[in-house]
Amino acid sequence: MLKFFNTAGPVNGKNHYCLPPLERINLKEIMTLIEQEKYFVLHAPRQTGKTTTLLALMQYFNTEGKYKAIYINVEKGQSAREDVYRGIRSVLGEIASSARDTLHDEFPLQNMKEILELWGEDSALNEMLCSWSKNNEKSLVIFIDEIDSLIGDTLISVLRQIRSGYHKRPKEFPLSIILCGVRDVRDYRIHSSKEKTIITGGSAFNIKAESLRVGNFSKEELIKFYNYHTQETGQIFEENSIELAWELTQGQPWLINALAYEVCFKMEEGRDRSNPITTEMIFQAKENLILRRETHLDQLVDKLREERVHSVISAILSGIEDPKDISVDDIYYARDLGLIKVNGKMMIANDIYKEIIPRELIYPTQVTISKDSIWYVNKDGSLNMDKLMTSFQEFFREHSESWIERFQYKEAGPQLLLQAYLQRIVNSDGIVNREYGLGMMRTDLMVVWKYGEEKQKIVIELKILHKSLRSTIEKGLMQTSEYLDKCGALEGHLVIFDRTKKRWSQKIFRKEKIFENKKIIVWGM
Repeated sequence: MLKFFNTAGPVNGKNHYCLPPLERINLKEIMTLIEQEKYFVLHAPRQTGKTTTLLALMQYFNTEGKYKAIYINVEKGQSAREDVYRGIRSVLGEIASSARDTLHDEFPLQNMKEILELWGEDSALNEMLCSWSKNNEKSLVIFIDEIDSLIGDTLISVLRQIRSGYHKRPKEFPLSIILCGVRDVRDYRIHSSKEKTIITGGSAFNIKAESLRVGNFSKEELIKFYNYHTQETGQIFEENSIELAWELTQGQPWLINALAYEVCFKMEEGRDRSNPITTEMIFQAKENLILRRETHLDQLVDKLREERVHSVISAILSGIEDPKDISVDDIYYARDLGLIKVNGKMMIANDIYKEIIPRELIYPTQVTISKDSIWYVNKDGSLNMDKLMTSFQEFFREHSESWIERFQYKEAGPQLLLQAYLQRIVNSDGIVNREYGLGMMRTDLMVVWKYGEEKQKIVIELKILHKSLRSTIEKGLMQTSEYLDKCGALEGHLVIFDRTKKRWSQKIFRKEKIFENKKIIVWGM
């Protein structure tokens, strides 16, 4: 059986292309923490290889033979919600099953029922780990996956029962326990129905020594990873196609796998191994993934509804200069979910997320805008952007207030409304590329319109009027000119959204400007 790129569940090295899991982490650091009898957290966004890494670590420790290690996934306990008894029973069942299947150790299974009945749900997990540790000659290492899937008092009980046995390690409690989830435990905000308050993860589990992250692929790792397919099949990835894959994914493991699986195993052209993988094929694969709303992307979009995510993403989409209302914890939370990266400045994590986030936010609006691209196409097939922008200007004047109210992200409403309008017009024959970031005070769009063998590149710079109109236009012209140079485009438009309480007649205008020998049309909205 030929290997393929995996997009669902843990990686199986026999069937899937796979970077060695233990090379993706600092194994020496983890070994040191365990030898020092530390309890710590390993976290990363969904579908980045956490489970594969934990399983590899468990196998490594059991093969080495110094410790006994098990992996448990406590996600089944999520359905227990606030029912602590059901939740703890589910966790005990996972321990019993893993001990039996991994270590051929029947002790947890044989004693689980009696311990739960005798000690009750508030102490049974602690007692099980204590009794099992005493019954073992070797120290126990336990990897607990999906810890943050547990809810409310069930999660609080698990964390507190582990914490209360910490001082008894290693002879009467596990030598090391590693919690794994999407978020760092310090970021948990757990509602306790019993105590009628919010419990923070840091207080419920104050024995954490470190928080380690499973990172994205580096560019070198992406090249190595795609080369596995070339070695297996002889099919090459053109250099530019690998460069594009890196730009689109920034090393996010699921995206890397999904792009390659789409292009090499689902697209007809890519299934022919004599065809090299080109940039056009990678781009089409990206479009296919977005349009199908693959599970990973669907989960990503679902997070946009959360208030903590909203505060961060809204600030980035609107490009506000000084976001005073964003808490540091919310920034860390959005970063831990994999939505953003913070590298000197805060921005959307990769180009695919940059596209999927606004697309999803505007989709209901986009499909209800009754416009057709044929209205804005010249006789030669090129896009008449001046006509399109004039039409949007009229549309914005008549409908902006009611349409923007439909957006969950109202702060970025004007920018999103124009993107919805553009996406509706160019959807069949073009694409809309987006650039935005916190503090940029602008959103950069590039429309790429294909007609015949030609490609028309149009730059559109979006700005919210914050200071004087004159200074906003001056700065906007410079930024538009820079973006024209960056994109190699010849046509530029600068859009100024004025949200002040002026008459519409004062806000609506069209001006032609020459800046650095470039013609740029300025639109007032």
